[in-house]
Amino acid sequence: MHFSERMNRFGEGIFSKLLEMKQQKEEKGEEVIDLSVGTPNIPPAKHIREALCEAAAKPENYIYAIRDQKELLEAAASWYKKRYQVVLDPDLEICSLLGSQEGLAHIALSVIDEGDVVLVPDPCYPVFADGPVLAGASLFYMPQKKENDYIIDFCDIPEEIAKKAKFMLVSYPNNPTSAMAPDSFYQELIVFAKKYDIIVLHDNAYSELVFDGKTCGSFLRFPGAKDVGVEFNSLSKTYGLAGARVGFCLGNKEVVGRMKTLKSNMDYGMFLPIQQAAIAAITGDQSCVSDTRNAYERRRDVLCDSLKKIGWDLEKPKATMFVWAKVPDGFADSMAFAANLLERAGVLVTPGSAFGPSGEGFVRMALVQNEDVLKRAADQVDKSGILRK
Repeated sequence: MHFSERMNRFGEGIFSKLLEMKQQKEEKGEEVIDLSVGTPNIPPAKHIREALCEAAAKPENYIYAIRDQKELLEAAASWYKKRYQVVLDPDLEICSLLGSQEGLAHIALSVIDEGDVVLVPDPCYPVFADGPVLAGASLFYMPQKKENDYIIDFCDIPEEIAKKAKFMLVSYPNNPTSAMAPDSFYQELIVFAKKYDIIVLHDNAYSELVFDGKTCGSFLRFPGAKDVGVEFNSLSKTYGLAGARVGFCLGNKEVVGRMKTLKSNMDYGMFLPIQQAAIAAITGDQSCVSDTRNAYERRRDVLCDSLKKIGWDLEKPKATMFVWAKVPDGFADSMAFAANLLERAGVLVTPGSAFGPSGEGFVRMALVQNEDVLKRAADQVDKSGILRK
């Protein structure tokens, strides 16, 4: 048998590898506290679940959706106007995604040709790079340096690369570093994209998970943003709909239009009851959003305070559901430390190397366990003695 050459560009996904490591330990009867995958354990609010159940009980809702319901698109437009002060045409500037991951994996297919240059952050969420690679892109990594608060500096992009680039991905609040970008970054981003005719995708999945009384808006609120690109948003973390797979592509009508055309050839749309749940989420009582934010902030405090107390020097994240922590001294690399931490403490984290070249030397911890479990994780790290190596 002969297979696609493009699959030679990929190895085993890091989360599959971590799952295998976890299962091997559990098969021995040992407990694993899993802080690797950002899988929310906070369920949707009652009114969202009820909307899903009511729609799922109707036999007529089991047909192919084919396209987004008008009600869903109008709800998304209303949500963006109310929450982000961004006005969007529901017919031309919005389309749904079967989760942001699906959109991130496929959008490059509608934008680039084989060999085109795509700019991706480093470190970055893996599919930021994997999607363009799937489409045959040549990647240029934009460094997100700790000394610059993990904000991309456009001066780090050589002009010859910028002139060749066709597409770029950025994301703040950032996964994995948890950094937030100032308004000046977005203003510079729009100028840069216009100068070099680059399409921008801004991933805004964590705009509601911002802590310490701060807030976050949308890339699209800046003048000129819709001229150069789109934003992805997700209901996975904000509303607990991770398994339902609900996201949106919003902004530039040409990019959105091509995304719609691509999806019309790839899937039959979002399950109608899930569309109803999404509508209920973004138009209904929003107190669940602050409840979720507060839960993650408490988890952040418990985990970070507990780990700092036992000697792990790390910074509290300003946003997101992740802690980006430097690997303690004495370990060859982040994968070696993650494997050692699992073996000795029973705590599973994601090695920073999975997020790109600049991720080496760090690990990412997801705040996906309750406070008591996070405290126990810190206790197990302490008892393992791994920080005293």
